[in-house]
Amino acid sequence: MRLSVPPQLSPEQLERFGAEIDALRARTVAQLGERDARYIRAVFAAVRYFEAAGRIVLMASFFLPKGWLLPAWVAGVLMLALSKILDNMELGHNVIHGQFDWMGDKHLNGKSFEWDIMGTSANWRKTHNYRHHTYTNVHGMDEDIGYGVLRLFPQQRWNAGYLLQPFYAVIFALLFEWGVAMQDVRLGRWFKGRMTGRQLAAQFAPVGRKMRRQLIKDYLVFPLLAGPAWLAVLSGNAVANVLRSLWTYTVIFCGHFTADVQTFPKSVLRGESRAHWYLRQILGSSNLSGGKLLHILTGNLSHQIEHHLFPDVPANRYGEMAVAVRDICARYGVHYNTGSMVGQFSQVVWRILRHAFPSQPPRQAA
Repeated sequence: MRLSVPPQLSPEQLERFGAEIDALRARTVAQLGERDARYIRAVFAAVRYFEAAGRIVLMASFFLPKGWLLPAWVAGVLMLALSKILDNMELGHNVIHGQFDWMGDKHLNGKSFEWDIMGTSANWRKTHNYRHHTYTNVHGMDEDIGYGVLRLFPQQRWNAGYLLQPFYAVIFALLFEWGVAMQDVRLGRWFKGRMTGRQLAAQFAPVGRKMRRQLIKDYLVFPLLAGPAWLAVLSGNAVANVLRSLWTYTVIFCGHFTADVQTFPKSVLRGESRAHWYLRQILGSSNLSGGKLLHILTGNLSHQIEHHLFPDVPANRYGEMAVAVRDICARYGVHYNTGSMVGQFSQVVWRILRHAFPSQPPRQAA
């Protein structure tokens, strides 16, 4: 089976569709320069500023008059969470994609950048940059389809354990950074006897070192530095990390698991052309509508369609590229999936609830 294309799109039109996407990328890359460098350096500075401000306010909150303690603590948590969200979404995710390698800045190099999260950037480059972006929404190839935890499409085999899915979907959201960190460890293979304990330990070793470093930093070093304010700092760090996980989970799920998103069998990969690959990215993604602040806080993954089409193009360019992509899709009759965060996430929740119960995949045309 090949990827289903809009019935009015002939093979020649599909190739022209792909050529227009190629041309858009080429025009954008040719324009990259100081504007983009200033943007990502400003994001880098904002991450450091809000982290410092948040940690200082958390430490100081304990020493303020009683009526100011809670508001100061909340302010410190929100600033620290903002730093972690920006580091995760707009800085780390995009830099690790190599979007700013052309700058020659050692601090913004996609092959060496490490982010403030439980998972290692090396594992992320493997599971996300390669597997997810190459095999987007292909069953048996893209492990981001439910992350091995959730059943979100009828093509995924059902078992009785999924009846508890609405409950553990919430747990997964709260601990999302841990789940992503463990994705490449392949615990499922060990449980099924396909991996030895020694192999599991080797897989886990770099992740374990990164987890240890993160735990020591947030839950030992900074609380100790705070002295009598240790509890305010420890609890603030924990809440900031959870807020970052909840936000990341929401953004990623809105970009991949809404009602109109399509998934594909492995057979679509046979003889797949570049134009077919572009079409698969568009049909397997969904965008979020909103203002500039939303786009920054999502790492411009509010433009998930454009990110899947152009993963190595600086994400601050996605907004203007989206106008062109949407126009191309309209002219060729390709569905362009976009909506508000509330609307898109409500569709995600529906998937989580619906596919906790048995469901049959739709019949595929041969």
